[in-house]
Amino acid sequence: MVSIPETTISSSNGRRPIPLIGMGMAMLVEGSDKVKATVVEAIKVGYRHFDTAALYGTEKALGEGITEALRQGLINSRAEIFVTTKLWCNSAEGHLVLPAIKQSLQNLGLDYVDLYLIHWPLKLNQEEFKLPIPKECIAAINIKDVWEGMEKCQNLGLTKSIGVSNFAPRKIEEILSFAKIPPAVNQVEMNPLWQQKKLNEFCKKNDILITAYSPLGASGTKWGHNRVMECEVLQDIAKSKGKTVAQISLRWIYEQGVSFVVKSFNTERMKQNLEIFDWSLTEEELNKISQIPQRKHVYLIGSFVTEPNDVMAEIDADLSFQ
Repeated sequence: MVSIPETTISSSNGRRPIPLIGMGMAMLVEGSDKVKATVVEAIKVGYRHFDTAALYGTEKALGEGITEALRQGLINSRAEIFVTTKLWCNSAEGHLVLPAIKQSLQNLGLDYVDLYLIHWPLKLNQEEFKLPIPKECIAAINIKDVWEGMEKCQNLGLTKSIGVSNFAPRKIEEILSFAKIPPAVNQVEMNPLWQQKKLNEFCKKNDILITAYSPLGASGTKWGHNRVMECEVLQDIAKSKGKTVAQISLRWIYEQGVSFVVKSFNTERMKQNLEIFDWSLTEEELNKISQIPQRKHVYLIGSFVTEPNDVMAEIDADLSFQ
């Protein structure tokens, strides 16, 4: 079993460790039994960080997988697992944050999560998530009220740390201007074709850890692409080192000093995604990757909207910052 390196983030108990690789639980369609079995298998392989969200519909199965891992003796206590979940946009109002995390905890069967994130910097006026999202349902978020709700969750011990997802520097700076508890994490799309250099620099200066999602491009999803896996620069480096393109991409992300979440339900690929710590990229290889043309960003949630409105246009402009 591979031992995954950790870093630390700010929390209610000072600095707390977070594994640098997590298993993503987004948009699974295999059913709860399959998700539960995948969680158990991932724990056997060595994963200790699991990333879910209210939107994904996998909180309950994740909690069941953790319970089963405890039953099998794969872990000794719940504290060995780092759980991230997220506030969905239809609860992005100050008074709805606390009920939302309590519902997530009920789904998970846990007393607390390790990290609670605001999923997107917007408000959805939708009781149930339905696609496509009418543009009139998308509204600006009152970030001060919502962040105060997030701080209350941490102060009550319902989460150890709080953070954001898909936030650009301008919105984070707004939070920092009034926050009593600053964000510990910003989860964003990041891979060799969307390198987030300026955002990573900004977050490091403010003691905010980036967690990269879609590190391989999320091929096969509505919002994803296969350009990472088909990138000739990455293919050439992989061939010369006897590695997979996925391993080259993940090693590159690791060397940027960030954490990341991967998603695979094939045991061998789960293992391969962890086999990146006993070798490194050369300066020449890193230079080649740094020169890969950066694709125009397409915001993930924009894939689900009938047509953009002013709120979406503002988010798109913010997230297109490189």
